[in-house]
Amino acid sequence: MNSFIAFMEEHFIPKAAKIGAQRHLVAIRDSFIVTMPLMILGSLVLLINNLPIPAYQNFMNSVFGEEVWKSFGGNVWEGTFGILSVLIAFLVAYNLTKNYDKDGVSAGVVSIASFFALGGATGLSSNGLFIALIVGLVTAEIFSRLVGNEKLIITMPEGVPPAVAKSFAALFPAMITISIFGMIRTIFFAFGVTDIITSFYDLVQQPFMGLANTLPSAILLAFIAPFLWFFGLHGANMIEPLMQSINAPAIESNIEAINNGLAAPYIVNKPFFDSFVNLGGTGATLGLIIAIFIFGRRNKAYKVVTNLSSAPGIFNINEPMMFGLPIVLNPIMFIPFILTPIVLVTVAYTATKLGMVPVATAMPPWVTPPIIGGFLATQSIAGGVLAAVNLVISVVIYAPFVKIAEIQSLKNEELAD
Repeated sequence: MNSFIAFMEEHFIPKAAKIGAQRHLVAIRDSFIVTMPLMILGSLVLLINNLPIPAYQNFMNSVFGEEVWKSFGGNVWEGTFGILSVLIAFLVAYNLTKNYDKDGVSAGVVSIASFFALGGATGLSSNGLFIALIVGLVTAEIFSRLVGNEKLIITMPEGVPPAVAKSFAALFPAMITISIFGMIRTIFFAFGVTDIITSFYDLVQQPFMGLANTLPSAILLAFIAPFLWFFGLHGANMIEPLMQSINAPAIESNIEAINNGLAAPYIVNKPFFDSFVNLGGTGATLGLIIAIFIFGRRNKAYKVVTNLSSAPGIFNINEPMMFGLPIVLNPIMFIPFILTPIVLVTVAYTATKLGMVPVATAMPPWVTPPIIGGFLATQSIAGGVLAAVNLVISVVIYAPFVKIAEIQSLKNEELAD
């Protein structure tokens, strides 16, 4: 194990760290972090509108009228999921351009204009999300290069307010960038593609979501995050751009299917991982905390860290365990830390696929305690039961390794004496 860790530190970690700090991925990740409260709110109002309790639905309909009370959720959806692609187009361009030390706000505005020039009016919600990402990235690359070109700067006379001078400095770069996307749309139109957003969604985005919805892909995602975390890299942040690009469209499609009386098509999404896999954080470390309380009471070091980590762990914050226990570069914890999420994702996926648990259609805040999160994500008691079962499984997996760590700790204490 020591030789493996040394090999990974020398050959893998530097490359992985470089990928994690790659400016385009960071821009996408930071953009989705900003929109997270909106997605949570949009998901919650959809949950309120579609809570599958007949008595609740009948009561609300009789008191307020179906169209009236459900209009609230619809209004909030239009301000959250309904404009998600527009927000991402702005934020990605803003964050990436700021990384180049250029005018991020102007780039964000130009990106929105470019998105609509490309036909974004048909993809304001999550169905235009992938195109919005591409537009944001490309706009930032083009705009950040043009805006520094002296030949494209309009020099304003003295006395002109700085804000006005700044906007004119970006005039030609903005015109060129937006015109490029407008021309792209015209070229596609000449070849018979009248709606780029819908065509891209049908040909690329939807098949990609379906591919990412398989058990092998879910297992891969369950493996990557803890594997990177073991070496001190924030695995969850590194795969966040991928998770979010799958997440919002999958949730929206699930809700739409259920409202139409169909089966929800996408099992794998962020609430699926948050509610059934990442119990206590990456690696299901709440199970480790419980296992230490039950089986590792004589390990003084583990017990102290666990006491301090219990409260954050209930709310899925596990950095104290990662670096305090530690789990990072801890050979004893390597196997259970990697194995547990793989087992949990397999159990959760199978239970959902067999219809034992409804598909996740709501996105509770990621700090929602386990079991409660499972109930809210699926709007079903079965979701809470599945989360509880997975928590027990995580305790069972961690238990023997906690015992091994305790035996090793006691031996070290004897040698010290």
